Amino acid sequence: MNKVVENVEEACKDITSGVTIMLGGFGLCGIPENAIAELVKKSITDLTCISNNAGVDDFGLGLLLQKHQIKKMISSYVGENDEFERQMLSGELEVDLIPQGSLAERCRAGGAGIPAFFTPAGYGTEVAEGKEVREFNGKPHILESALTADFAIVKAWKGDTAGNLIYKATAKNFNPMMAMAGKITIAEVEELVPAGELNPNEIHTPGIFVQRIFQGETYEKRIEQRTVRTK
Repeated sequence: MNKVVENVEEACKDITSGVTIMLGGFGLCGIPENAIAELVKKSITDLTCISNNAGVDDFGLGLLLQKHQIKKMISSYVGENDEFERQMLSGELEVDLIPQGSLAERCRAGGAGIPAFFTPAGYGTEVAEGKEVREFNGKPHILESALTADFAIVKAWKGDTAGNLIYKATAKNFNPMMAMAGKITIAEVEELVPAGELNPNEIHTPGIFVQRIFQGETYEKRIEQRTVRTK
């Protein structure tokens, strides 16, 4: 089945205000740059975004935050975005901060059809407030529910026309599990090849999880914290 759409506009055409979107990436690595730019362009609002981080002030999800298009962020690390901090402290933005491993597992569980799981992460902190606690092997664990989304938007290094995806390096941190957990999964790729050209042993996300795929036009691939040696 050919899942290719012509461009990012076609891929995101039915994303509307008020939906929940998972966005892959780790820091600024492996984020769906083209799709984020299209969401900004569409000027939709009241979005709930599930992402490991919130980008930086002028890139990634920071662009959506600048225009107040995000109503709620479900994230793990948000330390590089001043506008995020301002909106959170002022009450303009609803925020659910989750331990990074728990966020990854909640997305994976959602894709695997597992409704909830127990984890020791967060016990004894604000993360555990209002959640069921059980003891396993003498250690308390809290109940965390799975996460799913109306749309999952991921970015891969290579993909084929059947939707099979290969991620590169750090981009594997959140993209694979989010690709499984969206009702509609949209993949943007750097290189799009015919079905059958990818080595089956190297595929990270099988095409069964992907509904739409397109080749992105440009990628800045910014570095979140650039550190260089002093001359």
